[in-house]
Amino acid sequence: MEEALKTAKSMPDPGADAEVIGVRFKEVGKIYYFDPSGISFSLGQRVIVETSRGVECGEVAMANRKVSGSQIVKPLKKVIRPANENDIQQLEANKKKEKQAFAVCLKKISEHRLDMKLVDVEYTFDNNKILFYFTADGRVDFRELVKDLASIFRTRIELRQIGVRDEAKMLGGLGVCGRTFCCSSFLGEFQPVSIKMAKEQNLSLNPTKISGICGRLMCCLKYEQDSYEKLLKMTPKVGSFVSTPEGRGIVQDANPLTGVLKVALDKNPDVPKAFQREQVRPVRGNRGENARNTSSDKDEE
Repeated sequence: MEEALKTAKSMPDPGADAEVIGVRFKEVGKIYYFDPSGISFSLGQRVIVETSRGVECGEVAMANRKVSGSQIVKPLKKVIRPANENDIQQLEANKKKEKQAFAVCLKKISEHRLDMKLVDVEYTFDNNKILFYFTADGRVDFRELVKDLASIFRTRIELRQIGVRDEAKMLGGLGVCGRTFCCSSFLGEFQPVSIKMAKEQNLSLNPTKISGICGRLMCCLKYEQDSYEKLLKMTPKVGSFVSTPEGRGIVQDANPLTGVLKVALDKNPDVPKAFQREQVRPVRGNRGENARNTSSDKDEE
């Protein structure tokens, strides 16, 4: 029992703070934590680390800092060493080989008549594997293609099917706003976006107006959603009965951003009047609700 207690005391606290650095392997990619091994690193510095894919060269996107143990996926891998001039030259050489591999793979896809679109090619830093990223409408039998590529490059080959959002992130381009795609300029990870967000923000539900170049809902719908949700909770809904300084009425239009409500007053329902959100109060058990309940009862009868 005493030995077990000693062992428990000697084990590190899983919730204890730990010093980490954040490393990114793509220009706009996810940031991964690594143990700096007591070395101080600066932003933009290149480091050599061990990953699930093997040894890789990444860029420091977050300098040394303390983070809670609950934010770390343990065991935390250590930085092998800072990158040197030879490592940088290796990266440049890999980029040249990626272009050559892209052309070879395109030719082989055409020869095998595969219904797939090659998007990008990536060499691992140690050249132990080549990854080919592609898009396709359905499943593709690329076994023969892999055999051909393996015989040409004499290394491990991996073909990875990606979605249209990932394709846009890799290729980049300009959005309908005239700026570079968010996903290829600063978004490290994609956030879930739904049509409900467009509805709550009073946007046109025309797919061509709320969709990005990738054909999916625009990522920027997410940016203001939290603010809209807070404002919508404070704003009476269209059709609700409210009390105003000039009497009671029904909300005909509401702008959650400006806080302006158009209310059809009981005394003059044909000419809606504008009020600020702070000037009105919702009325519970209102006449409009009673009318709707009565009509629904009649429909059921």
